[in-house]
Amino acid sequence: MKHAIGAGLLVALAAPALATSSSTTTTTTGGATSTTTEQYYVVRDPATKRCTVSASKPSGGTTVVVGDTVYKSRSEAETAVTKVCTN
Repeated sequence: MKHAIGAGLLVALAAPALATSSSTTTTTTGGATSTTTEQYYVVRDPATKRCTVSASKPSGGTTVVVGDTVYKSRSEAETAVTKVCTN
């Protein structure tokens, strides 16, 4: 009976950790595997009206996200700067 209770507790505590979902990218190159969760944002400083690429979403402060797109690579975000940033 003790083992059944212990196993039940183990499952109850481990299940939420296993159910956690996140957007990850797995890259396999020549037998090596790496997992990343890179996200890039086009942000603008309202004072200077200058757009830049940020690897983190601004939370308050003076910079704001331009548009509602989250880019998967820095180069994709840099290309989008010229398209989404207008004066």
